[in-house]
Amino acid sequence: MEIRCYKRLLSTSHKEHKITNEEVTRRIDNATGPHFDLLTIVREQKLKWYGHTTRSSGLAKTIIQCTVNGGKRRGRQKKRWEDNIKEWTGLELRNTSRIAEDREEWKAVARRSSMRPDGSQI
Repeated sequence: MEIRCYKRLLSTSHKEHKITNEEVTRRIDNATGPHFDLLTIVREQKLKWYGHTTRSSGLAKTIIQCTVNGGKRRGRQKKRWEDNIKEWTGLELRNTSRIAEDREEWKAVARRSSMRPDGSQI
């Protein structure tokens, strides 16, 4: 979806279907300067929100930690917040809750976990 928006910004013709995604990204970088992909931004914001709610004692914490009773859904199990947090940080959920209590330490984890493959970060 992101690449499609970039192609539209560059006004590339649909006849130029052989333009690779890397070429589109390179052209966007030349036109606007280095940028961060949407997934990287969403990942960091989600990690920050998790840390913020973990330090609180409100309804958001109760909902994110899945301590609300409810019925079972049919079908394939959906990916949960905790699944993303564990996947991105490489930590067990009990450890992330403990680390998130220390704001500075959680910021470091969020920054490290949302780095781009080339080593740059937001």
